[in-house]
Amino acid sequence: MVFSACNATDNLSPTDTPAETPDPAGVTADDPSLSTSFRGGIPMGTFALPTTQFGSTFNGALRNIWPGQLNSELRSIKARGGKIVLMMAGNESHYKTNGHFDLVKWKARVARFRGTNFSSYVKDGTVIAHYLIDEPTDPRNWGGRIVTPATLEEMARFSKLLWPNLPTVVRAEAGLIKPSRPYRYLDAAWAQYLYRKGNPNDYIRRVVGEAQRMGLGLIVGLNITKGSPTKGKMTAAQVKSAGAALLNSSYPCAFISWTYDARQLASSSMRDAMHYLRSKAQSRSQRSCRG
Repeated sequence: MVFSACNATDNLSPTDTPAETPDPAGVTADDPSLSTSFRGGIPMGTFALPTTQFGSTFNGALRNIWPGQLNSELRSIKARGGKIVLMMAGNESHYKTNGHFDLVKWKARVARFRGTNFSSYVKDGTVIAHYLIDEPTDPRNWGGRIVTPATLEEMARFSKLLWPNLPTVVRAEAGLIKPSRPYRYLDAAWAQYLYRKGNPNDYIRRVVGEAQRMGLGLIVGLNITKGSPTKGKMTAAQVKSAGAALLNSSYPCAFISWTYDARQLASSSMRDAMHYLRSKAQSRSQRSCRG
């Protein structure tokens, strides 16, 4: 249930864990509502945030959870006032053939969850989106071939067959995944800021505009571990400044940064910066990740 960086500088692909025996139930889903213990605003947190860290500072995360442990983990996350984007397919090595993306293998990975009934956590908004894939347009990740918008739409369609009301998201800026015709099943893009992408105020205006024009929702966040001007860890001041710029927009549905690092987050200055961003996120109006 943890994530680690892969080949590219800001590639955020998760590591994976062995599948367990799925829970015995079918899956249906209704429109999400508020989690009873969620304190409002939009979820704010990191990739791979441990369940024990949901609370006063963080209430959002991207998580990769075994099917057999999903309901128990979601129960604990909800009790702590948290919401997550759920990664089901796991590490990309499980759905590649000769280094290239393999849709059949990806569907098989996702289908492991069809016997796990987590519909109540979709309905109450504890699970806010299904994370389909990381950086589909970076050919370095996929043996020199990008994953096309048409394939992304088929991935989202497959997800909707199983969980009709669970929003689907791809970790790519909307401008990088423009389809030949509007998406019907893909709901949201993802914009992860690091300093090489320029001024954060200009960045958020651009990525929000692209998402709006394509009818997509948007998750944003920072690359706090490799996002500084020197491509290293961001300082607390950089996290606070860039994060505030992203959270000045009312459009994103969540603020989730790469990645959880207990040492980096332990300093008092970083804790203060994260508390500040949590207050900013909590002041935003809650919104679905649907476009």
